Formats: sequence, C-alpha cells, structure tokens
Amino acid sequence: MEQYSDCDFEALLEKYDYNFKRGDIVKGIVCAYESDGVIVDIGSKCTAFVPFYEVSSDRKVKPEDVLELNGEYEFLIIQDCDENGRFILSYKKVHLAHTWAELEKIKEADETIAAVVTQIVKGGIVVDISGVQGFIPQGQLCARETICNPGDKIEVKILTLDKSQHNLILSNKKVFETNMAETRKNVFSQVEVGQIVKGEVVRITDFGAFVNVGGVDCLLPLSQISWKWVEHPTDLLKVGQEINVEIIDVDYNKQRISLSLKNTEPDPWIKAENELKEGDIKEGIITRIKPFGAFVELLPGVEALLPQSALIEFQNKSNNILNVGDKIDTKIIKFNPRDKRISLGLPNSENTEAVSE
Repeated sequence: MEQYSDCDFEALLEKYDYNFKRGDIVKGIVCAYESDGVIVDIGSKCTAFVPFYEVSSDRKVKPEDVLELNGEYEFLIIQDCDENGRFILSYKKVHLAHTWAELEKIKEADETIAAVVTQIVKGGIVVDISGVQGFIPQGQLCARETICNPGDKIEVKILTLDKSQHNLILSNKKVFETNMAETRKNVFSQVEVGQIVKGEVVRITDFGAFVNVGGVDCLLPLSQISWKWVEHPTDLLKVGQEINVEIIDVDYNKQRISLSLKNTEPDPWIKAENELKEGDIKEGIITRIKPFGAFVELLPGVEALLPQSALIEFQNKSNNILNVGDKIDTKIIKFNPRDKRISLGLPNSENTEAVSE
C-alpha cells in the first residue's frame, strides 16, 4: 500500500480545494437532502449547503423536484466557508440569471414564450416565467384571455425588460395579433368564392352573425341566413353552433370574407318558377305586415307582396283584421323569378295593380 507523508496529504488537500469565494459560480453535485436545505459537493474541503429558500422562488415547490439527487447544477456562492465549515449556495440566483439572459434573447428575436398566471390584480395579471415575475396590463390582454385563473398558461411577448429593476412587462395581445396575421394569410391563400366550409358562430349582431372559419371571423349577413324572412339572427342561430356556409365574397384588400348559409340549401325560387305563374290563385301565410302592404309566403322560403290597397280591400269586405300567421287567398299579378319578386292581388278584385317589392 502506497504511503503518503504529511506534506503529500497537504498537497492533495490544496489541490482539492479550488479557493472558492463568495460570488463565484461553481458546479456541484446534489448529495443529500436535509430538513432545511440541500447538501452539494462542489469539490471543496468545506461542505456546500443550499437553503430551501435559495432553491426556488416558488416556496410551494419541493427541493427534490428542482434539484435531483446526483444531478449536477450550477450554483452561486453567497456566503464564504463559515465557522461551521460550509459554504452557502444559491441555485435560484443562477437560474434567474440564465432566465433573464434567455428573456433578453427572446425579446431581441421578438419571439413568444409561455407564462403561468399567478395572480389577478387591478389593471392586469401577474405571471411567472421560470421564476421571473412579469406583468400583463389589462390593455395588453387578448379579449379571450381577459378571464383567466391562477395556474393557466398563456402565450406572451415581451414589451419591456429591465433586469436591473427586475421589471418585465408583457403582452398577450401581441401574440394574438401575430398569430391572427399568420392565420389570415393562410386562410386568404386558400379560400375562394363558391366554397362550402365549416364554421362556428362566435358573435351575433342585429345585422347578422360572425362565423369563425379556420381562425378568421367572417360575416354572415342577415339576408344570407335563410331563404325565409328572419327577424333577428338569434331566431335561427346561437353562439357556439357549427354550421356549413358558402363563401360568397372575398375582399383581399380589406381582408374580409362574406358568407351565406341559405346558399347551402336548395333555392326555393327554382321550385316556385316551376309551380307558379301569373294569374294563379294561391293560398299563402302572412309573414310580415308593413305600412305599404303585407308579405305572404306562397311556398316555403318564397314571399310575395300584397299591396296595402288590396289588404285594406280584403279587410273591408271580410270585416276581419289580418295578422301575421293568418292564411289568405291571393292572385299572382306579376312574377319575376329572375329577380325573385312576386306581386299579389285579391281574387275577383277590380284592383289588380302590379306592385313590385
């Protein structure tokens, strides 16, 4: 067995001790867990110890979930070897330094990054990115992200970053706008008039509904919802409903797409052209009453106008006030299938003036 003198042992110890000091970044291997911290081997005569509060900024995280046993990590020496013979290390400070450096690269490249919501506060939300706290002002939240809960993950972009002040301002709205621009580009490169596509009703207004097609909100006008008269879109549609629609117009300059739901169904005026002709006596149902007359449905989806003069004549002769939903016998005075217009009169009436819609 090889023998060593006291001088040899001293030389070996000096070789093993790398003269570590406060402020050094060192590599170490996790050796064990104690009740208040983690024991790390950094190749020193002194023991190296990481207090729990220097493992992670998140006090709820278990140290073993961050620093695995026998795993090698970088640490910052925050206290020299004390009278108890141990260095005090910090893992979270090194980790945060790397995170800030990575965030600077991400901001420079204008890339997105995932953030975890930690708190809802007045004026916005607080998020966490690998231990770095950031803030998203309310005005920088996408509409669909304005209602979120702690623990939710959202994509963000960096607006301002000041490492010295630990200030990180983020935007979720910018991510949405970037994604939306790319989505629009893809959709507009593929769509064309006449296509039948599937969409989801996302918003309803008095003048129609907005249907999301491939990530782009497209307008479904009130007049294009049904061949029948529709008083309000909510009569036939509801938010979240999936429908098949036809693309009837694509405006590449204004980035707008118009849709038709009724075009996905048979045109009832084709049937009307085959079944109706001028001079026919036809029973219909009153669907609307206006100051200038009443609209009468002769066939499903086919409405014709009975002028106010004829309406008054009928009511005077029958001594009966007509209401929506009532049935009435009419005579087709004028029929223009190309323009989808029919004017009506009363059977056996001397008043047969042709009135177009």
